Amino acid sequence: MSLSDLTPTPVTLPNDTVLNYVRDGTGPTVIFIHGAMGDWRSWSPQWDMFTACFDCISYSRRYSHPNPNRMEARNHNALVDAEDLEGLMDALAVDRGILIGSSYGGFTALAMAVRAPDRVSAVVAVEAPMMRYAYRSEDGTRIADAFRTYTVEPARKAFERGHDAEGARILTGGIVGRRPADVPAAVMERRMQNIEAARSLSLSNDEFPIIEPDCLCALPMPVLLISGAETAPVHAAIFKEVVKMMPNARTRIVQDSGHSVSQQQAETFNADVFDFLAESGLLHKRRSA
Repeated sequence: MSLSDLTPTPVTLPNDTVLNYVRDGTGPTVIFIHGAMGDWRSWSPQWDMFTACFDCISYSRRYSHPNPNRMEARNHNALVDAEDLEGLMDALAVDRGILIGSSYGGFTALAMAVRAPDRVSAVVAVEAPMMRYAYRSEDGTRIADAFRTYTVEPARKAFERGHDAEGARILTGGIVGRRPADVPAAVMERRMQNIEAARSLSLSNDEFPIIEPDCLCALPMPVLLISGAETAPVHAAIFKEVVKMMPNARTRIVQDSGHSVSQQQAETFNADVFDFLAESGLLHKRRSA
């Protein structure tokens, strides 16, 4: 069943956070985690292929469509998302899962792997925006400072003024490496459906918390780190330093792709992830050619 044919189901966590999710397929559990301004629908290019071999869950993080949660404090970040994810796994009786995350979803996946390594079978993270790693090199510092100057701070100021559309456009442009004015209308329409998610990160007191290098290096499960060859400089700078800190992780640079590898090069992404999971002993069912 295609992702678009499914209707999300809400579940209320013990902390009263409501998360909507869809679930289909049989096999080892895969949990898809979307990026900063996406939602459960972001994984349409993966859904049919993965549900043929896996028990797949795609959910909307705390402030994404159609969740009713509203920001009450300026403390949201990937560590909070990891806590929510563990609560979701508890609610759905998932003891262990393969985590596949894009952008901020990749950040959440790695945070969850550090938080509860015994509950994570493997991690696939696409350009997790762990911003503080960019500052481990002189060139990365220059790039990260520029990203803050031209994207993070202007977006924050726009949201502070209540100019949500402007904030979302600035943030989107910076993330994908475009001028805000060049962000397509169709992209902005989806962004505005997830505007609370954008606001929650832009107004957070610590939207890019540190996950210590020794914690990343010590992760016991297989990890695949993916980046697009044509991604924005800030993502490339972060990726380069994260790879250094995770020498046991497998890495993949996907040609002809920017930040959103799972959507821009879905066929290549899907094949790479399947190969990684097969090599890790986590793919037991033969997939169709």
